[in-house]
Amino acid sequence: MAVCFHKSSMEFHLYNQNISYILNVLENGQIGHIYFGKKLRDRESFAHMLNFRARPMSVCPFEGKLEFSMEHIKQEYPVYGSGDMRYPALEILQENGSRISEFLYKGHSIYQGKPELSGLPATYVEKEEEADTLELYLEDQVSGTEITLYYTIFANVPAVARSAKITQKGDQEIVLDRAMSMSVDLPDMDFEMIELTGAWARERSVKERKLEHGVQAVYSLRGCSSHNYNPFLALKREETTEGNGEVYGFSLVYSGNFLAQADVDTYDTTRVTMGIHPDTFSWNLRPGETFQTPEAVMVYSDHGLNGMSQAYHTLYRSRLARGFWRDRERPVLINNWEATYFDFDEDKILEIVKTAKELGVELFVLDDGWFGKRNDDTSSLGDWYPNLEKLPDGITGVARRVEEMGLKFGLWFEPEMTNKESRLYREHPDWILSVPGRKVSVGRNQYVLDFSREEVVNAIFEQMKKVLTEAPISYIKWDMNRSMSEVYSAGAGAKDQGKVMHKYILGVYRLYDMLTKEFPEILFESCASGGARFDPGLLYYAPQCWTSDDTDAVERCKIQYGTSFVYPVSSMGAHVSAVPNHQLLRNTSLETRANVAYFGTFGYELDPNRLTEEEKEEVKAQIAFMKQYRHLIQYGTFYRLLSPFEGNETAWMVVSEDKTRAIVGYYKALQSVNGPYKKVRLQGLDPDRKYHVTGMEPGKYEEDLYGDELLWYGLNVSDASSGENKEKYNGKNGDYQSRLYLLSSIE
Repeated sequence: MAVCFHKSSMEFHLYNQNISYILNVLENGQIGHIYFGKKLRDRESFAHMLNFRARPMSVCPFEGKLEFSMEHIKQEYPVYGSGDMRYPALEILQENGSRISEFLYKGHSIYQGKPELSGLPATYVEKEEEADTLELYLEDQVSGTEITLYYTIFANVPAVARSAKITQKGDQEIVLDRAMSMSVDLPDMDFEMIELTGAWARERSVKERKLEHGVQAVYSLRGCSSHNYNPFLALKREETTEGNGEVYGFSLVYSGNFLAQADVDTYDTTRVTMGIHPDTFSWNLRPGETFQTPEAVMVYSDHGLNGMSQAYHTLYRSRLARGFWRDRERPVLINNWEATYFDFDEDKILEIVKTAKELGVELFVLDDGWFGKRNDDTSSLGDWYPNLEKLPDGITGVARRVEEMGLKFGLWFEPEMTNKESRLYREHPDWILSVPGRKVSVGRNQYVLDFSREEVVNAIFEQMKKVLTEAPISYIKWDMNRSMSEVYSAGAGAKDQGKVMHKYILGVYRLYDMLTKEFPEILFESCASGGARFDPGLLYYAPQCWTSDDTDAVERCKIQYGTSFVYPVSSMGAHVSAVPNHQLLRNTSLETRANVAYFGTFGYELDPNRLTEEEKEEVKAQIAFMKQYRHLIQYGTFYRLLSPFEGNETAWMVVSEDKTRAIVGYYKALQSVNGPYKKVRLQGLDPDRKYHVTGMEPGKYEEDLYGDELLWYGLNVSDASSGENKEKYNGKNGDYQSRLYLLSSIE
């Protein structure tokens, strides 16, 4: 077993070949934290690592024992009010108005495998030996409340999954005002915090800041995980790079309001907590009722930021994503949105399909505008039946014609929203989130359906099921285009309004669960105005997500680079779009647009009939390249090499598991004049192998190099222009240039 319990010291040691996580039962019965980091050899006691010291003016649970103060002891799941003055993991309001609680160790279980979380997405195992789980049972004897803390350590990934279940076994009703998924106290503050921050069309920018005393946090109160902050933070040492050094990662498997914070006290202890945001959250538990928190996944790496990311990639790609498409290469698709917007009919769609088939595309996706009376964004959301003026034979007819032409057919939905100009709203005006007597805010001319109510979710499911049953549909793009406001449910009483936002997300998960069980071979791609809900929670149901509405190749270098801190390449929707780009009006070469989009689930967002014959031949070659290499790209080991947030260049690479093949992507935003020689150190290669290195244009660059040369000296990426732009060098010179390098092992 990878979880040891030492009875004499009352310590628990979770470990695998890479990491150790050590906790103990304190002498007052609460749970203390000892260590999280690189693997330590097991021993009967790690008490020498606890460092209890007497602190003046401390509040202490034991008379005359000044060194035992909960304010200064590292803890696992702290509560407020019994001596610990820092932010807690749990806060309970009891019937007498008290918020004071004290949860003491009652027992534990250790077993192979990993439990499911009822109604929530979570990582999983397929064989029991893939993980070991510790359950700690704690009890507050006054309120009768019990907590189960879950810790799962994976055999082959440097990760620990944590969550908490709160059960009210006493005879009083309690209210959870805060119930975080995890808390851990790290022994110092010598970290830089990394967060993924942004907005619409510039999601997941990498931001770093040195930890200081007080609270540093990221959060969402938008009802979704949001464009603005991702439910993730990392703490790295100052000297840590992409390839070397120590870093801790924290990721929440959840799609709604969240809080992720690092709270540094004045003794330099760093408390990291993560979970559902306590603001707007209030969950009453009657006797016998239970509340389960979402799961948080903690990763430790001493191999730099790439090591942390690769741990998340491995776990989320293979043991969070599920189902038919988890391990399959994703089809090359074309989406009509930027080609037609709302202005299409069946003939126009079939013209796109005919040319797309000739180019090698495998899947056509019909986007917004196919339903109800939808000709713009002011009507018909919630009316999921075909617009027969555009599609005379409905979705069934157009889908069958697309399949007869040799492509699979996909369809866009926005299930969580409605317009006031819709049959759904006219029949059920109380189904939107709105406060009686108050104005309802609007976003994109639409309103949020109350997915906290079962009847609303069921009604949408029945509409979608009818469409999906009657037509041959292979793919669904599930969109969500606005944040939540005026959150009030007509289906809940006053005491239950604090549950609505969490129950809404549970409703989203329930609809996903029903649809994926009913249609297990449909490929789901989640979307939320691009990347507003790119989070681990949705990867459990939809193995890929539309990374951003911004399809500009230069900006996508930043967006995909930041996204890769947590999320695997196989999860990133990445398309080649028309120029001038519809978001930035920037002109980039077709080559560069593809060279960026290859590192994702590849597709096109344009009208192929507007391409020149030369461009069509180029697209054919791009699609053929992606089909040849997509398994390596989507399932190989991904390394970041040069950051677009630190300079003018971006570089990344993907390496096969056996280290025999690799692809390097190199991108330069602006051309330099008579610049210095440039080289990029590669990663992940076998230093003892010789690699044949070629560029995308045969004959332009070709060389045999040893792995150690590429790792320690680097790959020459200098171009020959010197400001004169005289020749091509494996790609066009000038601004917005890119190059791909293919590496294959020479036996």
